[in-house]
Amino acid sequence: ITVGDCFSGGGSIPFEAARIGAKAYGSDLNPIAGLLTWANINILGANKKALGEIKTFQKNVFEEVDKKITELGIEHNEKGDRAISYIYCVEAACPECGIKVPLAPSWVIGKGTKTIAILSKNGNSYDIDVKMGASSKELQFASEGTVTSKGLQCPSCGKTTPISILRGDRVDSNGTTVYGLRQWGKTEFDFRDDDIFSERLYAIKYERTDGQRYYCAPNERDLANETKVRKIVAENIVSWQEQGLVPSVSIESGYNTDQVIRERGWTYWHHLFNARQLYLLSTIYQHILKSDSHLNQVAGLLGLNKCIDWNSRLCRWNGGVGNEKAEQTFYNQAFNTMMNWGTRSLLGASTSWFYDINATQVNLDSIFDITDARDVQATCDYWVTDPPYADAVNYHELSEFFLAWDKKLLQVAFPEWYTDSKRILAVRGDEHFSHTMIEIYTNLSNHMSDDGMQIVMFTHSDPAVWAQLALIMWKSGLRVTAAWNIATETDASGLKDGNYVKGTVLLVLRKQTGDDMAFLDEINSDIRAEVRKQISNMLELENKEEPNFSDPDFVLAAYAASLKVLTSFKTIEDLDLDYELNLAINNPSQSSIVKIIEAAKKIAYDCVIPLDFESYLWKDLSNAEKFYIKGLESEKHGNYQISTYQEFARGFNIGGYSQMMSSEKANTARLKTPIEMAGRTINEVPDFENSLLRTVFMGIFTGIKEDENPSRALGYIKNELPNYWDKRDMIKQLLSFIKDTKDIDNMTPHWEQSATMADLLHSLVTNDSI
Repeated sequence: ITVGDCFSGGGSIPFEAARIGAKAYGSDLNPIAGLLTWANINILGANKKALGEIKTFQKNVFEEVDKKITELGIEHNEKGDRAISYIYCVEAACPECGIKVPLAPSWVIGKGTKTIAILSKNGNSYDIDVKMGASSKELQFASEGTVTSKGLQCPSCGKTTPISILRGDRVDSNGTTVYGLRQWGKTEFDFRDDDIFSERLYAIKYERTDGQRYYCAPNERDLANETKVRKIVAENIVSWQEQGLVPSVSIESGYNTDQVIRERGWTYWHHLFNARQLYLLSTIYQHILKSDSHLNQVAGLLGLNKCIDWNSRLCRWNGGVGNEKAEQTFYNQAFNTMMNWGTRSLLGASTSWFYDINATQVNLDSIFDITDARDVQATCDYWVTDPPYADAVNYHELSEFFLAWDKKLLQVAFPEWYTDSKRILAVRGDEHFSHTMIEIYTNLSNHMSDDGMQIVMFTHSDPAVWAQLALIMWKSGLRVTAAWNIATETDASGLKDGNYVKGTVLLVLRKQTGDDMAFLDEINSDIRAEVRKQISNMLELENKEEPNFSDPDFVLAAYAASLKVLTSFKTIEDLDLDYELNLAINNPSQSSIVKIIEAAKKIAYDCVIPLDFESYLWKDLSNAEKFYIKGLESEKHGNYQISTYQEFARGFNIGGYSQMMSSEKANTARLKTPIEMAGRTINEVPDFENSLLRTVFMGIFTGIKEDENPSRALGYIKNELPNYWDKRDMIKQLLSFIKDTKDIDNMTPHWEQSATMADLLHSLVTNDSI
């Protein structure tokens, strides 16, 4: 059996296929993905002798680099203590008063060690001292930095200057934004004296010979070492670039890469590294190149790339308890410039250079190509792919951070490979996305046996993107035969605009061999039945094994179920697939397929009833009431993300809902309580304003306002509802759902008073009689 993946990325699918004994085929357009996939098979699958040689190689390189750095004395102080980390910040002159201000969002260096940086004005600049064992009051004061989301906060004059103004950004006569920072040259690696920004070392973390660690401000010797390192780099950078030891590649403009150009003026990849980082990384590089062992060269590349990721100007300093270290560049999928950051010494970088290799038995009769997925020629029994999403991460851009460094070693280790990202060929979320994907999956279908199978992993919350996926598979000659939901817990940091959910659907596809035709108006009942079947299966599994499916997971299941029904037909009368694909991309609201998938979402939300809510009562609620109840249920589980409410609003087809929200901030969004709504009119959501839930809320508010008297609350409700006795069961259900909030810690601060009144009122309604 041959298992293939044409988007192999880190190589997980080819590795797992080889681990279970299958013949694996992996390919990817990007050489970094190629490196990872090749290493997954050939290094993890190497024998004990080869793995021992790799570990010896790692040790020898580290010792040689250590010897060279120790001889130079650039990481030791006058006591013989060895540096672990260097902490730098950006400085800029305040436009209002001219004082040169060190910039950092916080001057707390370490919460665990209670270490802070203390700024003291000295003429037109600031001295920075470092204090360990600071008091709680000092830590609180230091947590207030000199830069916030609003800009530079000058500690001298108290004025705030937006960073864009500080950089000198402006809008020209054509309405185009012109960025004000000077663009650095090819051999530059440091800020110039006349630049808007400059760089300053303000703290060093040292380790004594007995293993004890401490922080201090740099003294004259430390600053002399900084000068020494800069001089070495200045004298050698041209030669290092010619030898391929330091990048000489310019940064190509792009969605992610423009950020460092705009925010720092960096135009070459080596600009993202300061002098210490360039010296350390180039020295490691020199010693990797001395090996003629293919496995050692690849292992060296992996170690170098880890060091690069954990040692750039984009490595934010983490001062949290138990951390107090420089984090990795890609803690999220972006090039985030830092106002203060950490640089690792060789000793600090050892955790990156040395990495565990756990020998694994794999089928070494596996193949890897770096090639465009449209050009894959291998035939596989099973294709398992996790394709790029329509608007997600630009891996082709992010990979160039590593490719700029890896070029020389890739040419040595894999002379047949190209060494650029082939950005122009990458699958991107633009107008070409769907057509590119059709070409890819048509090619895979053509390189799959007639009884073969494809597994496609997909995660997205936008019905239009799912419509595109349905049409892509349809036009590629594939049909969905099954769908599996798996719960995942990956962090969403760095992805765009709330299209991320914490679950993945595995779509099972086979070749389309039938000629069945359907009418568009006939398939809705089939989709309704399939959605309910899928969700019923998930709820049954949830009750048995606790996979912790969330509401978005059920929505994904509904999307997948609709795809299963749609692609089961060869054609749907009066449906032009090319026209539908164009609509799904450019005018989703007019697409019949998008409408079908949106209807599937509504079915899902009707099926997913809050715990302890009677199903016959749930059906009688308006969409606005369902929106509120589902939102409140989400808050009970500690979810305060605005994207959750956005999804519920789309699912229940309500427009504006701002008047129902106490906060709409990204991660602290929540609904208004009855007290917060009070007697205000919710006119943007008429279905809610005129609802039974709104009447119950007004009753709770009235009872609280009138001397905490639940009888007044019941009197209000009865007066407003001539059909009170007909609605009594629903009133009890709503009050029961609300009163439970008083027993939930994260709800207590804002719900306690309303929940207590709901509890009292629930008792009165329960015991009420004619």
